[in-house]
Amino acid sequence: MVGRDVASTYRIVNHAAQHSAGLALAGTSRDGRPVLLNRAYVEADRRIVVGFIEPHFMAGFSGGYKGIFPALADIDSITHYHRAAVIADPKSTWGVLDGNPTQTQIRENGSLLPLDFCVNVTLNRDRAITGFYCGDPLLAHAEGCVAAKETAMVASDRAYPVVVTTNGGYPLDQNLYQTVKGMSAGAQVVEDGGYILTAARCNDGFPAHGNFRRLLVEHETPRAILDTVLAPGFSMFDQWEAQMLAMILVRARAGLYSEIPAEELRRAHVEPVADVGRRLTEELRRVGSDAPVAVLPEGPMTIPYLRA
Repeated sequence: MVGRDVASTYRIVNHAAQHSAGLALAGTSRDGRPVLLNRAYVEADRRIVVGFIEPHFMAGFSGGYKGIFPALADIDSITHYHRAAVIADPKSTWGVLDGNPTQTQIRENGSLLPLDFCVNVTLNRDRAITGFYCGDPLLAHAEGCVAAKETAMVASDRAYPVVVTTNGGYPLDQNLYQTVKGMSAGAQVVEDGGYILTAARCNDGFPAHGNFRRLLVEHETPRAILDTVLAPGFSMFDQWEAQMLAMILVRARAGLYSEIPAEELRRAHVEPVADVGRRLTEELRRVGSDAPVAVLPEGPMTIPYLRA
């Protein structure tokens, strides 16, 4: 990630959220919960956060204090941050900062300790830097988010009965867990009851580790998944991604062209697709050959939103 020269010259700490010895108390959240952050960060004389800004399907945008919280937090704080009630809030979505309860947690908990400087960038499709947004973490981040929305989000005057999307190619399309982001991008402009057709390799499966697959296949319907995760007191690692997929599936049908075995996808309430072109033709035959289709070739890298 950092290159040979940096790795051989500087001490690099790989944050481990579940290792208590590497954590220290940063403060208390607004709802009275202790927030632990990486000990090296807590004990540092100066603190600089570096990151890049893009639309985010829960936090509105990445960047800013998100490089601190939940990035450097303890596992209990991370789990609480992803709690079902917050993710279910309609303002916890792409491109929204004001009133977004996910972003509010990021800013409140990320600022428990003084931050000396923020370095954020925006990128283009070639991963080249298009802008620097530096200094105050709130002011710099806000300005960068305006630029990111102008370049990485597209307004639409209508919803579509069919949306074709991807997960942006490698490395984002390695598993279904990450591919939920591409599906979520399509869900922003799909009609209720419409069809989201996604192409993502998913060579790493669901993936196998974690509870994401378990939550999907152990429930008979997407609504049952939501009933479970929204039940008072329920908490499980990875529940947030299963919740996001279920929220999409209660509104629209979803098909996926991938390397995941067909029967495994069916158990996860996603239709397996063997041929994207043929499946699109079948869907247009169902809804009408002249029906409009939204195509998102870069998936979560360019986010559509309804102008209204």
